Amino acid sequence: MTSTSPAITPERLESLFRPRSVALVGAADKSAFSRLAYDNLVEFGFTDRTFLVNRRGAPTHGRPTVTSCAEIGEPVDVAFLMVPQAGMPEALSDAAAAGIRNAVVLSSGYAEAGEAGRAAQDELVAHALSLDMVLLGPNQLGFANITAQVPITCVPGLPRTPGPVALLSQSGASSGAMVEFAGAAGIGLSLMVTLGNEAMVTAGHVLDFLVDDDATRAVAIFAETVRDPDAFRRAARRAGDAGKAVVVLKAGSSALAARTAAAHTGALVGDDAVIDAVFADLGIIRVDCIEDMLITAGATAHMGRLQRPGIGVVSISGGACDIVADRAKDVGMELPELAAETRDAVVAVMPDYGTVQNPLDVTGAAILDPSVFTRTIAAVSADPSVGAVAVVNSLPWTGEGPYSGQVFVDAIGAGIAQAGCPVAYVNQVLAPITDRTREVLSAGGVPYAIPGLRQAVVALRNVAWWSQASRLTAGPSAVDVPERSACRGAWSEPAARRLLAAAGVPVVPGELVGTADEAVAAASRIGGPVACKLVSPDVLHKSGVGGVVLGVQGDDAVRAAHSAVTLAAAAVPGARVTGVLVSPMRRGGTELLVGVVRDPQWGPILAVAFGGALVEVLGDSVLSPLPVSPERAAAMLRRLRGAAVLDGVRGAAPVDVDAVAAVVARVGDLALALGDELESLEINPLRVDGSAVEALDAVVTWRDAS
Repeated sequence: MTSTSPAITPERLESLFRPRSVALVGAADKSAFSRLAYDNLVEFGFTDRTFLVNRRGAPTHGRPTVTSCAEIGEPVDVAFLMVPQAGMPEALSDAAAAGIRNAVVLSSGYAEAGEAGRAAQDELVAHALSLDMVLLGPNQLGFANITAQVPITCVPGLPRTPGPVALLSQSGASSGAMVEFAGAAGIGLSLMVTLGNEAMVTAGHVLDFLVDDDATRAVAIFAETVRDPDAFRRAARRAGDAGKAVVVLKAGSSALAARTAAAHTGALVGDDAVIDAVFADLGIIRVDCIEDMLITAGATAHMGRLQRPGIGVVSISGGACDIVADRAKDVGMELPELAAETRDAVVAVMPDYGTVQNPLDVTGAAILDPSVFTRTIAAVSADPSVGAVAVVNSLPWTGEGPYSGQVFVDAIGAGIAQAGCPVAYVNQVLAPITDRTREVLSAGGVPYAIPGLRQAVVALRNVAWWSQASRLTAGPSAVDVPERSACRGAWSEPAARRLLAAAGVPVVPGELVGTADEAVAAASRIGGPVACKLVSPDVLHKSGVGGVVLGVQGDDAVRAAHSAVTLAAAAVPGARVTGVLVSPMRRGGTELLVGVVRDPQWGPILAVAFGGALVEVLGDSVLSPLPVSPERAAAMLRRLRGAAVLDGVRGAAPVDVDAVAAVVARVGDLALALGDELESLEINPLRVDGSAVEALDAVVTWRDAS
């Protein structure tokens, strides 16, 4: 993002997205963009509030034109600027002189086109700010407010009937396909906005506007990047508080280079993993295709938050039950076992040959007696573990006259009316929701349908996750930290240990020694086997150069270890040796990694993983933005793929997850307290043996490494 204006508030965007009139600047018969935009306005009955501006004053689209906005002679809310980049400053000035305060900029060749384009975009924004104008774009195709019946866009095929889902897209070229699929899937749109380069108005600003829009109950966003993370984060939290789901298809999931080469944590925290963590923290549903984005948004808009995560399934087809069960296992949708009272209620309805389970096959009995649908829907919806019911049946999308299966649709509609939780009618195949389909659904009193079994399972899983998502995060605890002037340069392990200990993080004891004799004396005081480690601010990963010797016992062995780790520094040219650290040897237990790195967009990101030498090989990590409460830290530990190890394997003691979580949260609090100077902080390993938790090694790097 190039620049933002503090004036971009929901109130300021009101006149942009709900305009009373519009000027098409650069209108021309030879321009396909101009023709599409004008045709949309005519189709929506906005002709008498549309003004055509053509520099030559030539009649356009069968109407007279004016040569400048100043000639319009009456108030105009929005200028749709369809002029080349070279003419944009003059067009903006002309619009501002006419009192227009909102510009929708079609032109491309700005930030998406490299350095010269970025410079041109900076100049465009600066000029708009000097005129007190708000820009949507550039490099976009406009917007359509379906609720207000105002289309200021070149996107064809717009729906006329409004719905509860807003669609935002950074890709104008893809927006037409998204609008078309939304119509085919029966998902009504309230607002469609193409965002383009987001030079001024970003997705976060539009999302913030939509939180207060009564017509919008869910927001679907196609994004290639998040250009204003702070605005986006604030708006997403407001949306969550308002009970409006945000569903994002974020492109670019390939792993990128590590943030911080000095820390193992950097290898775990790639761009896409950070986005996953941030979205989860904000309660944003992330999907990986357009179809899932729109169908999920439609489901959340119609069903709202579920009281429980379990999904009950009532189906006319046993085969469909199998498919749903398989897909539920694939994507993690919860199909709870029916409670005893639910089973009793269903048994009273079902024939003797039916199997009472979830998913529930109502068998051919529902063909003979459609009320079986009604009564089983009501029974399953009352189950204490079920938050929503999916009813699988067929729906027509072609044909005329009475529908042969209307009696079943009617029975399902009656069940929906009696249900104690939200119900989704699920068509067995991914067929379009046509006028014929809507006619049949309306006649049966069915308000909503999802096309396709897989699509329904993914959407319902997403609705259930969103309904339960919460930020298990309190404010960070106070932590004593060094003076800012000390937070720079390269720190050795003893300095990192002192930092952790002062913050209340348990650290294994250790003595910093210089000579071999001092090492022998330290080992004698410690007693038993010891670990000897090189201390150098220039060698952060000591084991990689032979700078760590473990299980050392006896004077001669300690002397040899001291010599070995000291000589190991030679592997790093110019490395300074400031001593040898002698610590008691720890064996057994579970080794974890706890680290924080600073993401340039989202700030400090915490990672937990199984640690030790295999951390980058296993790649089993969970991330979260900070702050992190102990409760959230515990949830992160339980989300590790190898979480079963925490419960103890092959005789090992179970890990006290609450004790570890408290330490993890404390590390996060320390990282926040250290502020922007911190580049990375890593404990690897954090050894856990039952309730005993100790940091065995630590690395701290600062942004000012000088």
